[in-house]
Amino acid sequence: MNEMDVASASAGGEVGTTVELDRRRVAWVMAALLLGMLLAALDQTVVSTALPTIVGDLGGASHIAWIVTAYLLFATVSTPLWGKLGDLYGRKSFFQASIVIFLVGSALSGLSRSLEMLIVCRAFQGLGAGGLMVGAQAIVGDIVSPRERGRYQGLFGAVFAVATVVGPLLGGVLTQDVSWRWVFYINVPVGVLALVVTAVALPSRLRGAHHVVDYAGTVVLTLAASALVLVASLGGTTYPWGSLPIVVLGVSGVVLLALWALVERRAAEPVLPLHLFANKVFAAASAVGFVVGFALFGAVTFLPVFLQVAKGADPTFSGLELLPLMGGLLTTSVLSGLLISRFGRYKVFPIVGAATMTIGMFLLSTVHAGTSEGVMYLDMVVLGLGLGGVMQVLVIAVQNAVPHNELGVATAGATFFRSIGGSFGTAVFGAIFANLLVGRLRTALHGLPVPRGLGASVSPGALAHMPPYVHAAVTSAYSSTIDTIFLVAVPIAAVAFLLTWLLPEIRLGTRSAGRSSEPGSQPTALVEPSPAAPFAAAGAEGVTGGS
Repeated sequence: MNEMDVASASAGGEVGTTVELDRRRVAWVMAALLLGMLLAALDQTVVSTALPTIVGDLGGASHIAWIVTAYLLFATVSTPLWGKLGDLYGRKSFFQASIVIFLVGSALSGLSRSLEMLIVCRAFQGLGAGGLMVGAQAIVGDIVSPRERGRYQGLFGAVFAVATVVGPLLGGVLTQDVSWRWVFYINVPVGVLALVVTAVALPSRLRGAHHVVDYAGTVVLTLAASALVLVASLGGTTYPWGSLPIVVLGVSGVVLLALWALVERRAAEPVLPLHLFANKVFAAASAVGFVVGFALFGAVTFLPVFLQVAKGADPTFSGLELLPLMGGLLTTSVLSGLLISRFGRYKVFPIVGAATMTIGMFLLSTVHAGTSEGVMYLDMVVLGLGLGGVMQVLVIAVQNAVPHNELGVATAGATFFRSIGGSFGTAVFGAIFANLLVGRLRTALHGLPVPRGLGASVSPGALAHMPPYVHAAVTSAYSSTIDTIFLVAVPIAAVAFLLTWLLPEIRLGTRSAGRSSEPGSQPTALVEPSPAAPFAAAGAEGVTGGS
């Protein structure tokens, strides 16, 4: 395998690195990247079914939400920094560092002897997860041409689909049959395998220029994002929306965002460059990602609740019943990637996907306790088909529209906004759910007092031991409340559909930064180009007008 330094005659005068990768090596690299992405995606969901057991072992039920919140918070706020560091110093070393951090966090989480220790370790684990998610998607942009990225990014969408279903299922099996600690220990052998394969297969990238890390911008953006994510995670649940802690966090987040914009204007190499927002593709993709994340994570979170309470499924089987959603998402994620690689165009997929997603949300808003499984599964398939056409396509569009030296930070930015949208969606829909449920329970019980233990977190086991009239009332109340959640998600999904029309389309080239690389040809080139190279390649292929 030849690796040769090539002096670049770019305007920036940088020394680049050209690495030729044959198909077999690309396959090995992709296997490692997919393993890393699977680890990060699984740990967003695998803990959910283990939470009651963890609290029973370690205590601290009042802080149970922080086991999930700490992971999501640090995974979200760290993404811009990971993306920027990869752009500055090379993605291989930082992707490997993120694997190590994730593995150490996983091992320490499994060894935790108190809930406080577990929360801290989960935060450390989330820090590594942010690098895994951003690094994996950015490395794809390094090793394949823009045209070929579709087929590989589609696989990442499939990984997220698998993690959505397998996570709760795996968590339940490990907790029930082994120990909740193995929910975290299971990451270690998989992560070590990913680390070894990445070390062997992924080429290093060299740069000759001196770089300056934007420490001030990183700190301020992290604090601003942390404040906003905490508002979304804690508002309406741990604290009322109008309470002093939520107001202080909200105001602090807005002030810190304004301060961050001022800091970035003066930074030599900003962690998330403000000029990216002037790029129409990045701006539109970020807006679509935020809204899709809002609708997706906000509404789909309640599907397992509906299946367990309204349909009577046990926790393990409720995970299996999400397979139709996963199948739909996996199908269009992979198929859209293959079609994008074949034809070099992507705009039609998020448009059709967002429209299908909107229809799927509406169909699920009509599901109730008496709906047949066949109809319910079909509705899930429709929603999954829509989601698969949107999520990973946005990453492809963003990577194709920015200079290669900003590929990592642009990928991180797109991921960042989708995660922020998911946090806000989960919080808002969670507050709507909790507030509506109490009133509908009272209505369904016809004035009888609401038994203790009935609320937004009632367990199927506890419900099974309640009188028949209570069971019927709870089923009715939960069903109608979750229907409302999906109905509220319909106009939000429709907004995503409208925003997809604003996404400009730059036809994907078949060259990786200046080298000819037709799909199917060997080898695939990894080239460090001048900042203007991707635009030159795109111009040569032709640009179609966006809305």
